[in-house]
Amino acid sequence: MTSPGNAGALSLGPGRLYYAPLGTALPTDLGTTLDAAFKPIGYTEEGSEFSYELSSDPVEVAESLDPVFYRTTGRNGTVTFAMAENTVRNLTLAFNGGTVTRTAGGNVSYEPPEPGTEVRRVLVFDSEDREERWVFPQVFQGGSVSMARRKGADKVTIPAEFRLEKPALGGAPFKAFYADDRDGGSGVTPVTP
Repeated sequence: MTSPGNAGALSLGPGRLYYAPLGTALPTDLGTTLDAAFKPIGYTEEGSEFSYELSSDPVEVAESLDPVFYRTTGRNGTVTFAMAENTVRNLTLAFNGGTVTRTAGGNVSYEPPEPGTEVRRVLVFDSEDREERWVFPQVFQGGSVSMARRKGADKVTIPAEFRLEKPALGGAPFKAFYADDRDGGSGVTPVTP
């Protein structure tokens, strides 16, 4: 009896998230070491989630009850996670920049950016097993930031919903790299648009 699937194609674990300033050299494959400008985001509450939605409208004609085809009208992608490290650095990620001031006494203060001066970032996700890498060349944190304070072991988290933008330098809003085609010999031929 043959196996109904390919256990080698399963992906496990939260992986690692990195960010860098817009314009940082992007990795071109799975094995490339990230540019020194990439910094780890650190601990998250429950890992990260990538979602992508394609919007389309039906093209209808009087002679058919069914649409004759669908026209793509938009697409939206997000990378969401809650940063578990309550730091000024993570506030700059959550609020798209801002002003960090260090005092002579060692204190640090943070002020959010003025509207219109926010910065975009580059995000990279690397899987724990190093078999998968996702590159998001231009993102903007557009989600709500709500930091709850609770008793006991509940920690403060800083939520982020990075929205994918069309990269200013061209290209797609994301690129995924895999160690192999992971099809388990199914004969699936990758399609290049």
